[in-house]
Amino acid sequence: MYYYPRFYGTPDVWYFALLAAIVLSMAASWHVKSVYQKYQKDRNMRGLTGAQAANEILHRNGIYNVPVREIAGASLTDYYDPKSNAISLSSDVYHGTSAVAVGVACHEAGHALQYANEYAPAKIRMAIIPVTNIGSKLAFPLILAGLLLSRLSPYLYQLVYLGIIGFALCTLFQLLTLPTEFDASRRAMDNIRSFDLLQEEEADKAEKVLRAAAMTYVAALAVSALQLLRFLALYGGGRRRQ
Repeated sequence: MYYYPRFYGTPDVWYFALLAAIVLSMAASWHVKSVYQKYQKDRNMRGLTGAQAANEILHRNGIYNVPVREIAGASLTDYYDPKSNAISLSSDVYHGTSAVAVGVACHEAGHALQYANEYAPAKIRMAIIPVTNIGSKLAFPLILAGLLLSRLSPYLYQLVYLGIIGFALCTLFQLLTLPTEFDASRRAMDNIRSFDLLQEEEADKAEKVLRAAAMTYVAALAVSALQLLRFLALYGGGRRRQ
């Protein structure tokens, strides 16, 4: 008596679907870099740097306890860290005077505004990070262990289900990332236009790079969701055979 997986669709279908999602993710990443590089050298009319723009948005919203720091690293490695309550900008964004540099910096300021305003999806996303970190590390080992050890005891197939649950938590994290990222971009563009940080044509360039960046998160969710569905289809229907 042992467990065996029930297949929904052929394995090839899931492999090709997952491969297509991975290609989409790579294309989205390439597109955001392409848009950023296209406008990177276009200096905005006010001559604002990314750091100055981020600070202006923070201060105009009454936030003075979020430092904007320069970090070493490649382009588009910028982030807001809610634990340290600080914005870290790569050198080309921190010192950059292009509309896209301002857009990226203001996007990170948008994340700071979310936490200052207790934006629910951002807080939930932050709260589940420890659990998702564990799930991401253990998902594949648990699934593999369950498949191998179930030959010794059918009850050990439960490890597969625990692995799938762990991966599902990672997918949930990706799902919560979407509204958080879209909202940060919306806040960035609203503030850019409200405070006239960029002229309208320049704001359009900033918005283009933020839209392109948002698609990378959509693609990442697609990859994660398809992998989860693949696990459920191939291994979620395990059952006993007498």
